[in-house]
Amino acid sequence: MESKDVRLKSLDALRGFDMMFIMGVASFIVAICSLFPVNGFTEWLSEGMEHVSWNGLTHHDTIFPLFLFIAGISFPFSLSNQRSNGKSERQIITKIIRRGLVLVLLGFVYNGFFRFDFQTMRYASVLARIGLAWMFAALLYVYCKANARIIISVVILIGYWLLMWLIPSGDDPFSFESNLVGTIDQALLPGRLHNITFDPEGIFSTLPAIVTAMLGMFTGQFIRLQEEQLSGDKKTAYMLVAATLLLIIGLIWNQWFPINKSLWTSSFVCVVGSYSLFMFAIFYYIIDVKNVYRWSFFFRVIGLNSITIYLAQSIIGFQHISNFFLRGIADKFPEAIANVINDSGYVAVCWLFLYFLYKQKIFLKV
Repeated sequence: MESKDVRLKSLDALRGFDMMFIMGVASFIVAICSLFPVNGFTEWLSEGMEHVSWNGLTHHDTIFPLFLFIAGISFPFSLSNQRSNGKSERQIITKIIRRGLVLVLLGFVYNGFFRFDFQTMRYASVLARIGLAWMFAALLYVYCKANARIIISVVILIGYWLLMWLIPSGDDPFSFESNLVGTIDQALLPGRLHNITFDPEGIFSTLPAIVTAMLGMFTGQFIRLQEEQLSGDKKTAYMLVAATLLLIIGLIWNQWFPINKSLWTSSFVCVVGSYSLFMFAIFYYIIDVKNVYRWSFFFRVIGLNSITIYLAQSIIGFQHISNFFLRGIADKFPEAIANVINDSGYVAVCWLFLYFLYKQKIFLKV
């Protein structure tokens, strides 16, 4: 038996926390670190705001999968609400497919569709990866029981590993120069590949990304259990245990299948799944269980319009607006301090834009 659904404030807050790094906070942190002498902590923090070159993991590599994981958590609540409102299964399936395809199309727009240079345009995108991975995960959620989805997730992760390992595409099947992901992308993807030989949001690597979305859906289904069955405290504890187990599996698997965001390897799915579940458990416990949420307003303003700010940054001149007000002040200071002023101005302008939309109750829904 499941509880009556209410909107989780923690989801909006965590989504906002995740997206603020894309909104300029990562650059702001790097600028702050540059004010201090180079030491282990500032070096580690600055490196964490950049993607790792190939194998390994930094904080910046967790942003994309955490967003997809959060999208997964939302779906069991959305599905329940649609069924409660009398939506037929056909209407639900149509909406799932439409949402997935709209995100693919928005990815085309983000990558420069309106330049009409289709031969050199990049067709794979972050938004397309979210749309397709979420769509297939949602369809599996509708049609399959939890046990079947667990089996499917395991088969996808192990199958992806074995196919990458057993189908030769070079001396090292997990190298930048030669991997099965690139072989498939070169054969099937039109236009330009982001990394020339393969695309990090390409066709084959979408398979394990489906599992990232499914992990979020397992979490959402778990959270919907009635309070009488499992209290919020116990749900949090179980999620932390599950996060620990995923981390252990991912680190062990890393010995044979390296943690790699660009290939979205199975070990990467486990480790970032652990991080995502841990972060959600903390936000859920503080905000929804303990009802301490006022501190999260800054994040929720971002989280309620996350797709909006992702797209708007490539359309609206937020940096120009920031420069209009702050460039004169910034030019009075040394470069390191000027960078902090400019980066903080950019973040402030983006957030105020989202706050205006929030006050007007304008939210972009896909």
